[in-house]
Formats: sequence, C-alpha cells, structure tokens
Amino acid sequence: MSITRVCLYSEDRALQVLLCSALGKEFDVFLVFDKERVAEVLSAQECDVVMLDLNTHHELVQERIACARSSLDSPIPWVILADDGLRPAAVDLVSRGAYGYCRRPPSIRDLRIMLRRAHEGSALKKQLQTAQEQLDLVTGCDRIIGSSLQMQQVYRLVHCVADLNVSVLITGQSGTGKELIARAIHNLGNRSSRPFVAVPCGAIPETLIEAELFGHEKGAYTGTVGAREGFFEQAGDGTVFLDEIGELSLLTQVKLLRVLQEREFSRLGGNRLIPLRARLVFATNRNLADMVAKGKFREDLYYRINVVKIDTPPLQEHPEDIPQIANHFLRTYSQMYQKKVERFEPDALAALRSHAWPGNVRELENVIQRAIVLAGGDTIHASDLPQTMQKVSVDGIDALLPAGSFERQIHDFKIRLATEAIRETNGNKTLAARSLCISRAYLHRLVRLAETGVPFEADGQELAVE
Repeated sequence: MSITRVCLYSEDRALQVLLCSALGKEFDVFLVFDKERVAEVLSAQECDVVMLDLNTHHELVQERIACARSSLDSPIPWVILADDGLRPAAVDLVSRGAYGYCRRPPSIRDLRIMLRRAHEGSALKKQLQTAQEQLDLVTGCDRIIGSSLQMQQVYRLVHCVADLNVSVLITGQSGTGKELIARAIHNLGNRSSRPFVAVPCGAIPETLIEAELFGHEKGAYTGTVGAREGFFEQAGDGTVFLDEIGELSLLTQVKLLRVLQEREFSRLGGNRLIPLRARLVFATNRNLADMVAKGKFREDLYYRINVVKIDTPPLQEHPEDIPQIANHFLRTYSQMYQKKVERFEPDALAALRSHAWPGNVRELENVIQRAIVLAGGDTIHASDLPQTMQKVSVDGIDALLPAGSFERQIHDFKIRLATEAIRETNGNKTLAARSLCISRAYLHRLVRLAETGVPFEADGQELAVE
C-alpha cells in the first residue's frame, strides 16, 4: 500500500493528531507552521499533497492565503480546509488552481477521497510529463527507431545541436544509421526548410571531389562544358552532410580545412570568393584519432570537425530495440511487397535478438525483407530466416562441449549459453533469458550451477519458456 504524504499548513496540533488517527495508515500527515517551511517542502518535494487550514480566528490567515496563491503553480496539489467564514477565499484558491476545498471541520470520508485523488492526479500528470519529454526527444527523429538508453542519449544530443551552427561528427559502424541522424539534426533545426545535401566522399574519385564540393567555372579543366555549382553552393543555407569523411585525401583535407576556417571558397578555375552559408555535418565509420596518429588524417581538421561527437551504437549493444526495429521493417516492406505479413513467432524474434548483427540495422533490414518474401502466411517463422540464424551448427557445439555423457554435454552447453548471453547483455539477466527463450528462473538455476560448480545430476528438468 502506497503512503500519501500530506503537509498540513496549520498551527493546530490537535487537528494534526485527529487527521493522523482518522485518515488511517494510508496517509502520513506532518505539521508545518510558517510559509518559509512550506516553500522548502515544495522545493524538495517532501510531500504529495499540501493541505491548507484556513481559520477565521487566526491572525495569519491572509498571509497563508497569499502563500497559497503564490505556490499554486507547484506540481504538488493543494487542498483547502476552511470554515464557512472563509469559503469565498477557499473558492478563489480553487479557481486559481488548488485541487479542491473541504469545509472545516472536515468529513473524514470526503477528505480521504479528495487527498487520494489529488495525489493520484498529480502522479498521473508527472507520468504524462515524462512521457511527453520522451516523445519530444523522438520528435523529428521519427525515422530512427529505438527506445533504449543508448538511443535516448543519441536523441538528446540531436536536439542539443539541431539549432546551433556547430560542426557535428557522427561516428559508428556501417549500417548504424549515421545519415538518418544527420537528417534528424537538419529536420529539427532552423534550416529544415532548406536543402539537405548528402555527399558520399568515399564514392567520388579523388580527381573529381574538389569540383563536386566547390563547383567549377567554364573551361576549368578538360571536358567542362559550362559552369557548375558545387555541393556547398547547392545547399545554400541548408545542410551539407559529408559522409565517409575519413576517405578524403590529405590534399583535399587541406582545402576543406581552409574552407571551414575562412567560411568561404571559390569554384575551380574561378577567383570569386563565395561565402559558405551551409551548416556542415560529418560522419565516418573509421577511427579518426588512430588515423591522426598514423598521419592519415590532419589533426587540425580533426579538431575542427569534432566539436560535438555523436556515437551511433552498434545493434548488438542495444538488442532490446531489435523487436521494435524489426516490426518497423515488417510493416514497411509488407506494404511495399503487398504481402499480408503481420507478426513474428517467438522463436523468430529470439533468433533475431541472439544474432550478432555485424552489419547492424542495415543487415537486419535485409533479413526482414528476405523473410517477408519467403513467408508463406501472415507470420514470420524461424525457418524464414537465414540458415545461420536458425540454429547453432553441430560442429560448433562439438567444439565447445567437453567429453562425457550426452546428458552432461547438453547440461554444460546450456550453462555456456547462459553465461554468454548474460555477458552479451551486460549482465541483464532478464534480457539474457529472453534472448535464449527460457524463463528467468531457469537462467538463475544455470547461473547458480556455474558459480557453485555443483556436480551434474541428470534430472531432465526443464522450465516453461516465457
């Protein structure tokens, strides 16, 4: 049973004793005499409800009414207790935001109901506020799927830099969604109505990269027919996303560094300086710090682009997001391929969660597309997944198992699987149990056997799958 903490703003100790006795164990009533202490209680959120006692015979009644009026914007609700002479003041406080009003002396039944509802309403508002804050984080990042702590941190950083003209470096393995994050930064910021220009630096030949970035004038080099705007000009006041920035040559890095420092550039074959108005966002799947140490990436450029760094986590570090991402792809490609595939069977989801995903979200996307094509009904089964995800090979098991009886080998292999699953989920046993499709209780039993080294006994016991 939860306890509702009630701060009684009154000088009447007898009323406090009465309420403590009459309201029951569900309520904890403590007395506060002065407005300074009320302010401390509200600031520290030491109570769930404030109950203001108004008595026409008390000389500080106007001070207490003023205190209540100035504090009604607090997230903690106020309940007013007033005798008939102060009913207008109580009604005024309710109109200004107090939760409710009870006559003095109060009906204990009515007061209990009011205090309980005031507390529940306040708690619900806090939950809604928290949910709205989480929703606000994701708003504008709608193409990025995931609600894990790692992804929440990414959302926070995206929101922090969206409106700032600051260089952002997005790092992470291939397939983790770096371009989606760059687009989210653009869409959330004050440049969202302007162009977003994505430049795959690794796909453009070194001999053409400068002309693509800066543009060229007519006759700048052999084969040019006319003048052409580069990506920096095309973006205007928008965003230029330089993907695979680690693939640029040292010579191109020097020229890019000068553009970042001077905030201006000129087309190839031209002398006119053009201001750089676009915001630049960079991304790489390489370790630029190591490249700097090896002399393959300029240190001054590295510090110029690495003002705010956003790390995109590999999929295996947030497996709790896999069902959400997989269902998103299921809806998307089922509609695209015009197949009514609506769900995953538990074994299929377990196989998806236990896979290492070296190709990250892009690999998961391809696997779901394949499964939708192969699915014979409205459900994706484990048999619709690639062979490597359906079961561990017999050769792999034989390599791990110790010599001994068949039952002992199976038993020891279960312990190995449990230990490995706990390691992969960073000690989260609930996630580990789900990834193995076993109950948490059975996982604990396997862990205890591994820790204590209790000799194996072939009891054949299995627990129900969650």
